[in-house]
Order: sequence, then C-alpha cells, then structure tokens
Amino acid sequence: MLVQWFLAAVHLLAFAMALSAVLARGKALRGVSDSDPSTLRRVLIADNIWGISALVLLVTGGLRAFGGYEKGSDYYLHQPLFHVKMTLLVLILLLELAPMIRFIKWRIALARGTLLDLHQAGLFARISHMQALLLVLMMIAASGMARGVGLG
Repeated sequence: MLVQWFLAAVHLLAFAMALSAVLARGKALRGVSDSDPSTLRRVLIADNIWGISALVLLVTGGLRAFGGYEKGSDYYLHQPLFHVKMTLLVLILLLELAPMIRFIKWRIALARGTLLDLHQAGLFARISHMQALLLVLMMIAASGMARGVGLG
C-alpha cells in the first residue's frame, strides 16, 4: 500500500513539476536573445527540469500501469481514458522532437562559444505552451481514470 501511495504521489508531483517547467520554458523562450544570456540559461534550466519531470512521469506511470502496483495492466489497457492519456503523451513527445534537437545544438554552441541560431525561439515557445495544454488534458484524463469514468 505504501509503494502505491508513494508512486501516485511522485507521479502527481512530477505532473506539477512538468507543467511549471514547460510553462517557464515557454515564457523564457519569448524573451530569449543573443544580448541577454541569462534568459537563455533560464530556457535551458527549465528544459532540464521539463526533461527530468518527463522521465519521472514515464517511470512512475509505467510502474503504476504495468508494474503490478495499481489496478493492473488489464484495467489500463481497457480503459478508454488511458488511451486518451497515452495519445496526448505521444503528441507531447512528437512536439518535443524539434525543440529537443535545437536545445542540444544550443548547448553545444554555448560550450564552443559560437553563435546560437535563435530564430525558432518563438515557435518553441508556442510548442511549450501547447505541451502545457496537453499536460492539463492528461491530468483531466487521469482524474477520470482514478474515478472509473469511461467514455462509452
């Protein structure tokens, strides 16, 4: 019982951390410029927190759904809201591909002391805010699952 409680608590806290990090990343990206390196540091710190929280979400979610700590994989695989939640997760991950690749390039450029290509910062800010919305929708689906709500 304590393991289930712990996993659920960590999973919920990771959602909160993910939401705040992706929103902070989006906000920082709106103000990023070559002339203000502190804004770029905020982008990359928020991106690190976003990545760590995503990893925690994947691990705790996987353990809860398929590790025998909760209702069992049969419940989740037959729960329509679980499929909604996983579809939203896939969308978030697909949206993350371009920013992730660009931020890796930014980190490499910073380490080498070369100029950064910041022209997509506005796009990545919008992507971050879309991901925040998708996270909120995932939390809504999760709360429905926790209460046994079905779609059919």
